[in-house]
Amino acid sequence: MASHKGDKGRRAQQERERARVYQARQEFHTAQQRRRTRDNWIAGIVAGVVVVGAIVGQAVYYTGGPGAPVPEPSTSPSSTPSPTPSTSESPSGESTGEPSEEPAP
Repeated sequence: MASHKGDKGRRAQQERERARVYQARQEFHTAQQRRRTRDNWIAGIVAGVVVVGAIVGQAVYYTGGPGAPVPEPSTSPSSTPSPTPSTSESPSGESTGEPSEEPAP
């Protein structure tokens, strides 16, 4: 029969190697899970910032940018005063409220 000492030593070395590889796989798997969780958080935050930026950009564009509505000119000029006609007075000195045909002094 062959030496049993060599077989035991070789078998123990193989078991240690398997345990080391198994532990390395577990650590790798745990690190991957942490990285995926972190990446998902970062992606969610970036997506939120993009959505908020788009909303703010639209609001700014449509309130003050080239997309803002242009005010239409009014039909009645409010900045220039219109001439007021003079009113004629009755013999009693009261104003009748009707315009006179005489030019104003």
